[in-house]
Amino acid sequence: MDWLLISEIVYVVLLVFVCLRIIYDTRSTTKTLAYLLFAIFVPFFGMLFYFFFGINYRHRKMYSKKLYENDDLANKFRHEILQYSERTLKENGHAVIGNKELAFMILKDSMSPLTAKNSLKLLINGEQKFPEVLTAIKDAKQHIHIEYYIYEDDEIGQAIEQALIEKAKEGVTVRFIYDDFGSRSIRKKLVPRLIENGITAVPFLKVHFMLFANRLNYRNHRKIIVIDGVTAFVGGINVSDRYINREPNQLYWRDTHLRIDGPGAQYLQYLFLCDWNFCAEELLKPNKEFFPPKPPQVGDDNKIVQIAASGPDSESPTILFSILQAINLATDEILITSPYFIPGESLLDALVIASLSGISVKLLVPGVSDSVLVNSAARSYYDDLLKAGVEIYQYQKGFVHAKTMVTDKKIAMVGTANMDFRSFDLNFEVNAIVYDSAIATELTDIFYEDLKDSLRIDPVLWGARPVYRKLLEKAARLLSPLL
Repeated sequence: MDWLLISEIVYVVLLVFVCLRIIYDTRSTTKTLAYLLFAIFVPFFGMLFYFFFGINYRHRKMYSKKLYENDDLANKFRHEILQYSERTLKENGHAVIGNKELAFMILKDSMSPLTAKNSLKLLINGEQKFPEVLTAIKDAKQHIHIEYYIYEDDEIGQAIEQALIEKAKEGVTVRFIYDDFGSRSIRKKLVPRLIENGITAVPFLKVHFMLFANRLNYRNHRKIIVIDGVTAFVGGINVSDRYINREPNQLYWRDTHLRIDGPGAQYLQYLFLCDWNFCAEELLKPNKEFFPPKPPQVGDDNKIVQIAASGPDSESPTILFSILQAINLATDEILITSPYFIPGESLLDALVIASLSGISVKLLVPGVSDSVLVNSAARSYYDDLLKAGVEIYQYQKGFVHAKTMVTDKKIAMVGTANMDFRSFDLNFEVNAIVYDSAIATELTDIFYEDLKDSLRIDPVLWGARPVYRKLLEKAARLLSPLL
């Protein structure tokens, strides 16, 4: 009995300590309540779950983004970015008009420059992306930087592998970062093949048994390719055959990517170098090879591009802030595509307010999801949106994996971030923001084409669905900050 009493006292003291830690360390009220309930009502496992998945490493800075060891050089770099962005805004203000607050917010929050004289190409599905990638790799002269959440050892993965090996043999430097969880299938065979052929390949946050859960939680979800500091690719498409849609009987994957030629590639280069210095033994410093002073302009295009990136290494959730600001600045229409939609209170309120204010808000989500729990949690948010007049469409042709947003046919966002807690708080993510009516209109047209393969949710029928389904969805919503 004495040991039982002592054990109970130790458990209560430990529980109180964990609860105080949760209250002190978790910024979001919703997440705080979720972790507290889990810790209290699920003995032992609830506390372990918090320590594995819940500790806020944003406060602890998983790694420093500083590329400059000298503060004077860093300050000079920041000053040059501010001057360049101000000049871009002065010369191209017509493209940013009505959204300059968004540009300034991202610039001030993360020093991501507003870049002009870019050539852009929207790429739909792997059918359009991978030929562009292979061509760009073939044209590389100095270096190729590639960073992916999922890279598979299948037909397209091997095609890109061979293209990289050929360039390495020509003397082009190839650096490859893969997420150790998302790309775990390539560890034993494909990665050794790359290394044997002169390519430096390293895992991001290597998963060890002792740190398995903790490092599993913070994933590098970015999909970045940078070639010679002037050409870049970013978006939702991983390296996998599933994105090519060759087989008629396989699940159709609908996704969107973006090719950038010009100065807009340089902040993606900056992100890659920061990630590389964190996970590789090689320490890279900025130079003219990585950041050409005057990247060659492709054709007569003058597209304005800015990159928003965030993760456990950033001071604030830059991507979430950029989305909220774009919604706040919209005056006519907001079009969102997201495969995982668990918005949280701030994004939910922003969409509701926009719709109630007379702005047309349309949301495209999967009709077929690859996660029952995530899908149930997402559905719990639909009631509030539908009541406010938001139109919600479920994609029927296959699985929609694109992460895009368009506002007023002026702003287009294409990137890796889903509309969920994980992308906003836990994952390393990156979005490209395009201030251009032509690209925004093109992405708008693509959105409406996707609606032809979708079913709109009827608010009346949705409200009349069985009580048990509503209960299950609301129960899943309680776990939404943890998903």
